[in-house]
Amino acid sequence: MRTLTLRLTALLIITVLAGASHAHPGAAIAVSNGIVYFVDTGAGVFSIEANGRVVRREGPAFHWFAFDPGSQFRKTPWPSMPNAEFRSAGVNPAVVLSSDFPVTIYGGTFYYPDGTTGRIRIVAIEPSGARSVRATLPEIRRGGQAITWLNGLAPGPDGSLYYAEDRMIRKVDQRGRVSTVVANLVVPNCTVVPGVEAEVGPYLRGLAVAADGSIYVAASGCGAVMRVDAKGKVTTVLRTKAPWSPTAVAVSGRDVYVLEYLHTASDNRVEWLPRIRKISSSGRVSTLGGNTRK
Repeated sequence: MRTLTLRLTALLIITVLAGASHAHPGAAIAVSNGIVYFVDTGAGVFSIEANGRVVRREGPAFHWFAFDPGSQFRKTPWPSMPNAEFRSAGVNPAVVLSSDFPVTIYGGTFYYPDGTTGRIRIVAIEPSGARSVRATLPEIRRGGQAITWLNGLAPGPDGSLYYAEDRMIRKVDQRGRVSTVVANLVVPNCTVVPGVEAEVGPYLRGLAVAADGSIYVAASGCGAVMRVDAKGKVTTVLRTKAPWSPTAVAVSGRDVYVLEYLHTASDNRVEWLPRIRKISSSGRVSTLGGNTRK
């Protein structure tokens, strides 16, 4: 009996440590009609109004959301998933929150990565709940181990989907064909960010695609936002000072909005404070705020 107890205790410790190694702040931001919506993993869903006021919105403190301005998915019957959950919150606009992996909505369809079969599939869900598979993705490996999750997911203006791995950005076209946009993104003068494992490198997370095809991606492991133009050229458009680091980006017109978190080496979500910064079309950087713990 003592041996069984020790084994169960060891298994519990290993499980907790494994979960902790992937515990990172949320990565969801959207901009609509001058209002910035974002997720605070320690407190819930918030918005910054046009007058700068921070407002608490409906929704739990999950990691990701898909912006649903018309509330099309308000009554969608979501699939049951082990240790994960989707939840719609708010009305006009609504957000569909995801506890464990990035999600997005484009053209009236909701998309998420499903890794339960061992290979990641991009699954499409209609407002009715009907499901189909958009694409089966190439295998992702880290340290010799297969990875069954993505770091970020976003639509392009042509209906393609883009997703982020630790060092790579790939594209899924409308026919489900997968191509590589950037194979090994490097951030010059990468700075160390607390709580981010060294083996994940730049740790690319939330991304957004502008109308001209440019991709903006949060390099959370290096405290930077990178731009990949339509020809594949990579440039740095924003740097933060550790322990702050970006986790998600949104594009509105010619402006870029960035969700940043105060990263810590602990798993205490209350310590992960969010803020929003804006990069204007002229290159000027301003802090909009985002203090949700007043």
